[in-house]
Amino acid sequence: MRKSGTQFAFSTGRRCSFPGAGYGSAIGIALVGNFYRIYSRVSPVDYGRIIVTLNVLAVTSEAYPLAKTGGLGDAVSGLAHALGKSAAQVTLMLPAYPSAARLVPDLHEVASLAGLPGGDAILLAGECQELGVPVLLLKNDALYDRPGLYVGTDGSEYPDNAIRFAALSHAAARVAQGIHGVSRPHIVHLHDWHTALTPLLMRELQIEDVKTVLTLHNVAFQGLFPLSLAADLGIEPQYCNHQGIEYWGQLNFLKAGIRYADLVTVVSRNYAREILTPKFGCGLEGVLAARGGDIISIPNGIDTALWNPRADRYLRGCAYSAEHLGNKAACKSELQRAFGLNRDANAVLMAMGSRLTTQKMADVAAQAIPFALEAYPDLQACIIGQGEKRLETALRDMAGRYPGRCSVHIGFDEPLAHLLHAGADILLHGSRFEPFGLTPLYSMRYGTIPVASKVGGMADTIVDPGTDRPASAMREATGILFAGEQVGDMAHAIERTMALRGTPDIWRAMQFNGMHTDFSWARSIPDYLAAYHALRPDIALDGVKDRRRNGALARIPLSVAANDFSAAGLKAAAKKTRMRRPRKGGLIGTLAPHGATAA
Repeated sequence: MRKSGTQFAFSTGRRCSFPGAGYGSAIGIALVGNFYRIYSRVSPVDYGRIIVTLNVLAVTSEAYPLAKTGGLGDAVSGLAHALGKSAAQVTLMLPAYPSAARLVPDLHEVASLAGLPGGDAILLAGECQELGVPVLLLKNDALYDRPGLYVGTDGSEYPDNAIRFAALSHAAARVAQGIHGVSRPHIVHLHDWHTALTPLLMRELQIEDVKTVLTLHNVAFQGLFPLSLAADLGIEPQYCNHQGIEYWGQLNFLKAGIRYADLVTVVSRNYAREILTPKFGCGLEGVLAARGGDIISIPNGIDTALWNPRADRYLRGCAYSAEHLGNKAACKSELQRAFGLNRDANAVLMAMGSRLTTQKMADVAAQAIPFALEAYPDLQACIIGQGEKRLETALRDMAGRYPGRCSVHIGFDEPLAHLLHAGADILLHGSRFEPFGLTPLYSMRYGTIPVASKVGGMADTIVDPGTDRPASAMREATGILFAGEQVGDMAHAIERTMALRGTPDIWRAMQFNGMHTDFSWARSIPDYLAAYHALRPDIALDGVKDRRRNGALARIPLSVAANDFSAAGLKAAAKKTRMRRPRKGGLIGTLAPHGATAA
């Protein structure tokens, strides 16, 4: 391999060469708000070089269509599918739930794993045809052959969830260590607390060449269990302290991942800032700040083939587009029929589709929706979801007071969810915190205007000029955002939306804007590839088009984005942004504000 160009040695001890001839990587430096970020760009590869495809093992508790309870399943499968079409080979690994085993044909045993928490297990392999990616399923029927993924039929969490997901993490660590007949990954990509023990377990096994990435989809869910379970979970005593994974006298799975993963990613830029504060950090803000040099934000995307009003298989021939919305009325009529609402083409149909929890402000919606129904006789409401039993009951009681105008479906139904976005006029999506917010993106894709809380990723993705601007400014909007968690806050947002509904040209412009906004994974895949490459610069990312390799450059200062990737240009950019070197162990970027320290 030919080498040329200037090289920088960072404090990690790794070297990244600037573009010249041959294979290397370029580094771009950007200051985004109060956060430094470093971008890695893969340089052209010599054709004489042996190409090794980057192998990523994505470990998760759910992935659509194999298993899903909410947005996590959509996000994981969407990312895996998109990465699999780029420069990486992605394998999904999750428990062998009955639903997952049914949807993966030609499953075959590839390994027997003895001594896992919860008992011996076997590793099954196959391919998920819908996603086009290989799958590993961890089979232990005593742990995973149950009616729900996390909770029983009574809504209570399974008492052995610590054992169930520790077993999954141990299995992932063994795959990283090397199992005969199973491809050994270069990167193990972990999702949320269910898999967050894996970096610690790999540390126990002294695995250093396989790198770990932990994606934080929701910091509020941390996997808290009694400290007395540590030995049963295979956690060595030296990690059971405040410097390790102990948290107020308990084991904290998510803290383990944040502490020991090589890189931590957050699913939206605004949420990445929020979780460094006590309100949104849920007690882990100090731990996150301490790892600031190893945290980056990479927004989620949506599967634009699956969520596509032009070709949605669930719409039964009623496809439509931003330019031709005629069939949206037919979808509305069908949605009214499905929920038992009055079939009224002139009614304004407001939908809500989410987990019915206090996080999702279902308690507030149960009070705000009746106010709106009383104020607007032409308003209808339909709700789909499941969650806290008391909130399910409250919403059912509410619907019972408005027959023909309000209806609730408890449970999850994929075809009905697609019809909900296609047929509704408005999506109500309150949330006390929202790491990303996939549901409003689906609604915008289908020309349904979201009314959402101004938190987390929704503050990044929904455009609302605000109430201090003239009404004409809403022609540039894609939805309505509201601050606050009170009934009046939500009710006022609905009132504002109904007023806009009475201005057809503005409403149509908002629909058009949302339907034409790109929320695909194609925007985020270059950032993930750059992050993987920064962790494993020895592995070539073959076949990445230059435009995609450099997807992150849109956020680099103009002096760098103008193709000034000379050593002098990069040094000048670094000096201009007052870039500090990453601390030892830091590989790319930072989302820590200047001077952030652990709590």
